[in-house]
Amino acid sequence: MTSCPLTLLFLFPLMSSIKAAAEPAGCKIRITDRGLDMLKFETLKFVEEELSNISMPEMKGKEGRFQYTINNVKINELNLTHADLAFVPNVGLLFDVQNSSIALSFNRRVLYWFFYDTGNINASAEGVNINTVLNLIRDDVGRLKINNITCDANIAKMRAKFSGTLGKVYDFLSSLLTTGMRFMLNQQICPALNNAALVHVNSMLETIPVRTEVDDYIGIDYSLIKDPVVSSRSLDMHFKGMFFDLLDPNDTLTNNAVDPVINEYDRMVYLALSEYFFDSGMFAYYKAGIFQMHIVNEKMPKDLEMMLRTTYFGSLMMLNPALVEAPLSLQFAVNSNPKTTIKTTGATVVMTAIVKVMVLPPGQPPIQLSSMTMEAKFNAKVSMKGKRLAVHADLRRFKIYSNQSALESLALIPLQAPLKAIMQMSVVPLINNYTKRGVRIPLADGMDFIEEVVEYHNGFIVIGANLHFAKGLRDMITEGSNSV
Repeated sequence: MTSCPLTLLFLFPLMSSIKAAAEPAGCKIRITDRGLDMLKFETLKFVEEELSNISMPEMKGKEGRFQYTINNVKINELNLTHADLAFVPNVGLLFDVQNSSIALSFNRRVLYWFFYDTGNINASAEGVNINTVLNLIRDDVGRLKINNITCDANIAKMRAKFSGTLGKVYDFLSSLLTTGMRFMLNQQICPALNNAALVHVNSMLETIPVRTEVDDYIGIDYSLIKDPVVSSRSLDMHFKGMFFDLLDPNDTLTNNAVDPVINEYDRMVYLALSEYFFDSGMFAYYKAGIFQMHIVNEKMPKDLEMMLRTTYFGSLMMLNPALVEAPLSLQFAVNSNPKTTIKTTGATVVMTAIVKVMVLPPGQPPIQLSSMTMEAKFNAKVSMKGKRLAVHADLRRFKIYSNQSALESLALIPLQAPLKAIMQMSVVPLINNYTKRGVRIPLADGMDFIEEVVEYHNGFIVIGANLHFAKGLRDMITEGSNSV
C-alpha cells in the first residue's frame, strides 16, 4: 500500500520539471542562414583583425655552428578568401577557413663561427586551414552565451625570403626557421580565436537586455527559457517575453497562450510574439495604475458636461438643489486585465473599465452620482522600427451600461456618443502614449531590423525582416566590452 505514495513522491519532481520545460515562449527570434551570410562578412573582418594582433614570443635555437634568434614577428596581410560561417545542428556555429594564406615578417640574428648577421625575413604561410566550432547555450541568467570552442588550426607550408649580407649563403636555414615559425603560428591561432569569442563576443552578447526597464512603470524579461535550437538552416531562441510591474515584479501572469511558430526561412530574421507577450504588458500597466483617468474642469467638453447635468438633474435636485451648478467629473479606471486576441485578420484588445460620474461640492468630498461599466474593443496595429516594437490602438467598439439598474442603462443611451468621443480624445491617446514608444527587442547594439513585414496568425504575430549593421562587429564588441 505504501508503494503508490512513494512512487508519486519520485514522480512529482519529474512531472514538475516536465511542466517547467514545456513553458511556452512569449517571444521567439529566428536567425536564418540568410542572416548568417550577412554576419559572415562582419565575422571575417573581426577574425582578420584578431589574427593580425597575434604576438609571438622570441624564438632562439642552435643548429651545428649556427645560432639564431627570431623576434618582432608581424602579420602584414591575411587572405582568408575561402571562409565560411554556418550552423552546426544541436551545437552552434562553425567558422571554417580553408586554403588561405598569411603574409608576415620578422627579424633575425644569426651567428655562424665568427660571422654575425642581422636582417629581415618576409615569410608567407600557405594552406592555412582553421576550423572553429562555437557551442551556444543559455547561461544561468537566461542570456545567450558561447560556452566553449573547439578549434583546430593547421598551416600546410611556409616559405621565407632572406635579406642581408649573408642572405644567399644560408638560404638552407629557411627550412629550419620556417618550420619553427609554422609551429609557433599554429600554436597562436586558436588561443587568439578562443579569447576573441569567449571574452569579446560574450561581452557583446551581454549588451542584449535580459531583464530591463521599459519605462518608469514596467520592465520586461527577455531571459531564454531553454538553450538555443540550432538546425542546418537557422538558430532559434525562445524567450520568456514577459512584462512586469517595477513596483511588484513578482505579480505576473501565467503564460497559457499559444506557443508561437516560425515556419519561414526566406528573410534574415524573424520575430514571433504570442498573445501572452501583449497581455503581460497590459497586465503590468494595469497593476501599475496607468489605466486611470480623471476628467474634470477644462478637460471636460462643454457638450458632455451639459448632457451629464441633464441626465443627472433629478439626482442632483434630490441630493441638494445647490449642487446643480457644482463641477462634475468623470473617473475612468480599468477594473481587469485587458485581453489581447490575435487572428489572421489582425489583433484586438478588449478592455473593461468602471466609469463614475461625480459631483464636486466646493470644500466637500466628491459625491458619486452614478457608476457604469464601459466595454471597449481596440484594433491593435503592430509595427517595428530598428530594434523597437510599437503598438498603435484605435477604438473599434464601445458601449456602456449601468451597474445599478436596467432602467438607468436606457437613460445612458444618449451618453454613448459623447463618452465614445471622450474615449477617442483622452483614453486612447493615454494608451498610445505608452505603447507607441515601443519596447526594445533582444538584439545586440548596432544591429537593426529593416524591410519588416508583419503577419498575423491565430494566437501570435510573426515579423519577418532583414538585418542592417549600423556598426561593424568590432565596434559592437568594443562598446560591449566597455559597458560590462
